[in-house]
This record gives sequence, structure tokens and C-alpha cells, in this order.
Amino acid sequence: MRRSLSRLAQLGTASAVLAAAAFAVAPAHAAEAIKFMIGANPGGGWDQTGRTLGAAMVAAGTAKSASYDNKGGAGGTIGLTQFVNTDKGNPNAMIVTGAVMIGAIETNKPPVTLKNATPVARLITDSMVITVPANSPLKSVKDLTAQLKANPGSVSWGGGSKGSIDHIMAGLIAKDVGVDPKKVNYVPFQGGGEASAAILGGHVTVGVSGVSEFLPFIKSGKMRALAVASKDRVADIPTLKEQGVNVEIYNWRGVYGAPGISADQRRALIDAVVKATESPSWKQALEKNDWTPFLLTGDEFGKFVDAESARLGGTLRELGVAK
Repeated sequence: MRRSLSRLAQLGTASAVLAAAAFAVAPAHAAEAIKFMIGANPGGGWDQTGRTLGAAMVAAGTAKSASYDNKGGAGGTIGLTQFVNTDKGNPNAMIVTGAVMIGAIETNKPPVTLKNATPVARLITDSMVITVPANSPLKSVKDLTAQLKANPGSVSWGGGSKGSIDHIMAGLIAKDVGVDPKKVNYVPFQGGGEASAAILGGHVTVGVSGVSEFLPFIKSGKMRALAVASKDRVADIPTLKEQGVNVEIYNWRGVYGAPGISADQRRALIDAVVKATESPSWKQALEKNDWTPFLLTGDEFGKFVDAESARLGGTLRELGVAK
């Protein structure tokens, strides 16, 4: 703060007056209506993130209203393609993205990728959790890994799309306990709602997702959490590492803007999102969903995504999922 004040003094009175004038005429709202593309069906982590951010932007006064378009499939890349093709140049449009989409892009090599959109902000990270239905005979990670070792195909893992962070986590667990990751019986779903229904109905052996997606079912007793894949316990759920499985992985989420927006338009969008993350509405959602703040904006966020693409792509190739 002292550096900023010192710098402002150096700029001189005229510059300070111009800066104040520019601020005074800035619009009160970054957008009349903010529009979110959510590349998954309702009920999952992306849906929660997009709707929570939209509500926080309205509450913070950086948007007058928010709308949402769910377009599930192919790890979010179907929604991404529609977003890039229909919202080019729209300064008030964003798409929710995250580690799942990075994995899908690396796996499926779609013609449209995040390189075709504009990085705005990384928002949160969600610890990964393994759950089973309440009536499952699997009571612990030890039970799960014993069955996995005895018959890998008998353990079906329900989660996000093929190549998603959920899929990667299942493969890493298999690898750590000495099972060929290529033998993992992974069942992909287009959204958290579908995955939850499959787990609750006993159609898959275990479910893998971010804690926030399954937490309501865990708290109600409909699902039993076996482990989280974080460094520390979340919602008092034991970690994989404390149960002898050396896997630690996180699911981050963020937002990209449309292609073709100007630098000023991107800055306005970033400022609107950052202000929303400072609102009581957003902070309450972090606590409710056990989300960890993970804010990074603009070009630095873009560089992070490039690094994630290389890291997850390498893991997926090692697991035999991507070429």
C-alpha cells in the first residue's frame, strides 16, 4: 500500500486527477447480464461453481443478473465448442472449466480447446473423495484395494468423463497398489447428478468426485466416504495416505471468457469475478462446500493451465488413456 501511494505521488497531481476521473466514470456494473456456459449436466461441481459465482457476482453488484446453459458431454468440450462458436466477442460470457476439461482435451484431442478462449480466473480447488453407497460391503480403503487386487474388473469406478481427474485418480490408486491402471473398470458420466444416482443405486462399486458434489449424501448417511485424496482430512474424512495409499490429487475449477474480447473487456471481467470472490455470498459457499480458495487470474492462470495440460497429459498417457 505504501509503495502504491509513493508511486502515485511520483506520477504527479495531473495523473492522479485523470485516474480519479477515469474511476468516477467507470460503470457500476461490469455486465447487465452475465452468461455462463456449464459443460456438464446439472448437479455437479461445475454446475455448483458456475451458479455460485453468478450469485456472488449479482450479490457483489458486478452483474445485474446471471443465466446458465448446461451442455454436458465429452468432459465439457461439447459445451466449450458451442461457447467458442456462439459467444465470440461477447464480453459478458464465461465458461466454467477445470482439471476435468484439461484431461478430456488431452484424451480426446478436440478441434476446439481452451487455447480458443480467454483465461479469466482460477477460483477454487475441491478435494477428491471416494464414496460407496451406505449398504456397500466395502467399509474401508483396505477393503477396496483388496478387491481391486483380487479382481480389478470387479471394481467399477463411477465419475466424470473419460480422462477426467476422477479417472486419473482411479488409475493412480490402482498403480500405487500394484494393479495395471489399464485394467481399471471406469464408468464415465456427464454430470455429478448422474454419477450420484448411479452410486446410490448400486450401479457402480465406488464413486469418485470432488467432496462438494458428494458431501450432502455423505452427511445424510446415503453414502459412506472411504477417503479423501488431499494432504489433510476434509470434513473429517480419512486421507488415502493415512490408509497406506500414496496418492494426493485435487480438482480445481475456474472460468474462461469468450474469444475475441479486448484487453479492457477481459480486465473488467477479471475485476468483476475477483470482487465477487470477496463477497460474503462466495465465502459462505466456500465454507459450505469445503472448497479451498485458489485464485489466479489472467495470463498467470493461462500459464497454469498450460502446465496442467502437460502434467495431466503425461499421466493420462502413462495410464494408457491418452495417446
